[in-house]
Amino acid sequence: MGYARPSMMNAWRKHKGNKEPGHEGCGEIIEIGEGVKDTKFKLGVRVALLAVPGCRSESCTECSRDLPQLCSSGMRHGIGQDGFFAEYVAVNVHAAVPLPEGISPAVAAVATDAVTTAYHGITRRAEVKKEETVFLFGLGGLGFNALQIVKHIGARVIVTDLRQEKLDAALSLGIPSRDVVPAGKSVQDFVQESGLHGKIDTILDFVGKYQTFEDAQQIVRPGGKILCVGTLDRRNEIDMKIGIRKRLSIIFTYGGQQRDLVEVLDLISSKVLQPQVELGKLSDFPQALKDLGAGKIKDRIALVSDIADL
Repeated sequence: MGYARPSMMNAWRKHKGNKEPGHEGCGEIIEIGEGVKDTKFKLGVRVALLAVPGCRSESCTECSRDLPQLCSSGMRHGIGQDGFFAEYVAVNVHAAVPLPEGISPAVAAVATDAVTTAYHGITRRAEVKKEETVFLFGLGGLGFNALQIVKHIGARVIVTDLRQEKLDAALSLGIPSRDVVPAGKSVQDFVQESGLHGKIDTILDFVGKYQTFEDAQQIVRPGGKILCVGTLDRRNEIDMKIGIRKRLSIIFTYGGQQRDLVEVLDLISSKVLQPQVELGKLSDFPQALKDLGAGKIKDRIALVSDIADL
């Protein structure tokens, strides 16, 4: 255990009952516990912070199965417990990853969830390979990072979003116009007209609406995979006949792990991934929430603690 002064936090979600929310964090080590033996943790080192690192006990039913992000015994910073909006936070070493050279605390904070969740889902749950054709629903805070991850893997990716500016961003990233569904265009019609019927191996649903999940089942090829990440609709329907006849794999994912965050930070450091993040002050948190609700924040906003000089 040690203490970190959280310097940057993402302000997109507030959990009921928290005194201090914030599940995406980055801070500076100001104290190190006696039990910490890892020499990479030193005073003054900046670390990205995982919200749910797991207790790592061999008797834990989740951690013992390599599912630390589902652990209910360890800390859950900003998720049912006080989070990284506090001025000082005690964290386990399993929650902290030192920042590689050249990564700002703002980007590192966003990487802990908005990038790591996408990375874990795509690489470890859906196991997307470069020879696949992938269909991506939603280019928001997680989805745009997911697009960069799939592009890095080398798979072909078709994208759809309701917002033209998000589609333009995909084009600027190098996605061919033939792989961008025009805003307002029916996904199923686009797939038919583009000759993609029976060719889509994996669906990445970062929206989670009834319509996107229905479209996903219709357009994915037999034996294909649907990765569910978005939750805009709490309840969606599985067409049992389609699922059985196609022998589909419907995969759920949640969060990421320390090793995912290490790999993500390395990819960001090498400029392979470039998360989109705005910067603000923690004292502006109420206004940031209003701007978020009004759609004025494009992807993520990281808030700097007023006591931080970063």
